[in-house]
Amino acid sequence: MKRSPKDTEASARKITRRGLVLGGLQAGMLGVLGWRMRQMQVEQADEFRLLAEENRINMRLIAPARGLIFDRNGIPVAENTQNYRVVIVREDAGDVDTVIDRLRQLIYLDPDELERSLREMQRRSPFVPVTLTDQRSWEDIATVAVNAPALPGIFPDVGLTRHYPLGPDFSHIVGYVGPVSDYDLNRIEDNDPLLQIPKFQIGKTGVENKYERDLRGKAGSKRIEVNAAGRVMRELGRDNGVPGSDLQLTVDTNLQNFVEARLMLEESAAAVVMDPRSGDLLAIGSAPTFDPNKFVRGISSADYAELTENKYRPLANKSVQGAYPPGSTFKMMVALAALESGISSEETAYCPGFTKVGDRRFHCWKRGGHGYVNLEKSLQQSCDVYYYEMAQKIGVDKIAEVARRFGFGERFDIPMSAVTGGIMPDKQWKRERYGKDWLVGDSLNASIGQGFVLASPLQLAVMTARLASGNAIMPRLVKSIDGIETEIVGASPLGFNENHLRLVRKGMYAVANTRRGTGYSVRIDADGHKLAGKSGTSQVRNITAAERARGVTSNSDLPWERRDHALFVAFAPFENPTHAAAVVVEHGGGGSSVAGPLARDVLLYAMYGGMPPIEAYPSYQRGKIREMQAKLVLRDSAASPGRDRA
Repeated sequence: MKRSPKDTEASARKITRRGLVLGGLQAGMLGVLGWRMRQMQVEQADEFRLLAEENRINMRLIAPARGLIFDRNGIPVAENTQNYRVVIVREDAGDVDTVIDRLRQLIYLDPDELERSLREMQRRSPFVPVTLTDQRSWEDIATVAVNAPALPGIFPDVGLTRHYPLGPDFSHIVGYVGPVSDYDLNRIEDNDPLLQIPKFQIGKTGVENKYERDLRGKAGSKRIEVNAAGRVMRELGRDNGVPGSDLQLTVDTNLQNFVEARLMLEESAAAVVMDPRSGDLLAIGSAPTFDPNKFVRGISSADYAELTENKYRPLANKSVQGAYPPGSTFKMMVALAALESGISSEETAYCPGFTKVGDRRFHCWKRGGHGYVNLEKSLQQSCDVYYYEMAQKIGVDKIAEVARRFGFGERFDIPMSAVTGGIMPDKQWKRERYGKDWLVGDSLNASIGQGFVLASPLQLAVMTARLASGNAIMPRLVKSIDGIETEIVGASPLGFNENHLRLVRKGMYAVANTRRGTGYSVRIDADGHKLAGKSGTSQVRNITAAERARGVTSNSDLPWERRDHALFVAFAPFENPTHAAAVVVEHGGGGSSVAGPLARDVLLYAMYGGMPPIEAYPSYQRGKIREMQAKLVLRDSAASPGRDRA
């Protein structure tokens, strides 16, 4: 059928429109393709070049700088030093054994350290960097960097490691850090990704452990470009994270050094020096001590065995962990309890050398007895019978009530490891602990700081500081965090009759400053520096009736571990106390003869802010004092007189 001219014209118009639409679409597509080609060739050329070279971008954690720790005068006691190390990423290395063999041809790798690293590598995800070796020289690091193309997955790195510049002086206070272990990961509830970094250091003991969260800081990260050979091409971006908080302790570095040096002249001892006005712990010594730097990278088996097999227990912080019978240093608590119960300070007790309860004798340390004694004389001469009599009159519950207000039986919240609460027993305690009733003999033993009573040198220092000040002061070890001062707690009255406190202090003064006082040999001859104190000698063995009949064996004739503990507590100056101290010499023998001189030396150094003048000692002792001072191993700054650091 022949189409009309009209139909032909309409059909032509439709074809033209379709051609225009199709042509427009084609032109648009060509335009888009052209724009995309330009974008890929010009604007994204670098990105596609990376892809062409099989480069990739990695994210890696950056460990923040650990917070520093300073003494009260701003002297660093825990700092960070640069640590050059060589790290491997397993997924980048390919054949790990081959790559490590190449590395060993370039630098020396300790076999034991390498074996530990390989075990660590198998436990970690393949993308987690594992340290093969650290504490390397700059020459070693440069060698690895130059040979990076032949060492895929291995790269040099620099970080920070902990260092303790004062070594053993602060080992029991600051503690130490060490690599994160599986035990640590199972023990602590912390999802911080930093803990997954092999050999990342965390606090293990002491302040390092108790303030771990503050000191650790927050992780940073960096984006790096790595090529197909594993070589780091460039760093694309970095977030350094947040460094840890800096801590300032209340401890004085020079005094701490002197205390440790003085304690080291004994076999095993502890001392605490405290400011009775603020509660600041100025020195906390425990001897023997150890070098915490050995623990930072992981201590060797030989070094660790040397510490653990030492019978004097250098790893134990005896100043806060040790719990000892306080002996006669406890008598101030009984005296104060008697006064608070209404017993006059002039009331006397007769001491024939023993007290008899039933068919048992409780002996005084002085076999022939002291005769009639009142409160002051009982402290001055440390008469046991007086306290036996007081204990029977007032009962153990009253004694325990007073003693607890002075810190006995309290576990103080200071950032140190394994702080003991000691034991301050009473009738209920014995029923709960042993299911037995309290006996009169238990009260007599407790009255002279024996039996169930146990206290740490820290608790004895707190007791002495509270006696000196009359306030319920609490011990403080951290002075500030990032410059913000921590609170002083307990600078309010204990609530005891001030006259009763004065009577007890007067008795302590008589101990060291009257000729019949048990501590007269440790008096201070310098005006304005007189001390008040109390000696203690606590038994660690039973003395049988047969031994008493033939004569008690002297400490010097006994094995070390069966000798009495020697204790001494003191504060000074008597009129305006600025320092309180407690000393325990394990199995040292007599409190006045062994612990007393140590306590006096420590207090004198603290009061003078440096080595005290020889004139502060009694004239007949000065030759021996010079000999003692010559034996001390002190840092130069601690050996010379210094400023007042109270």
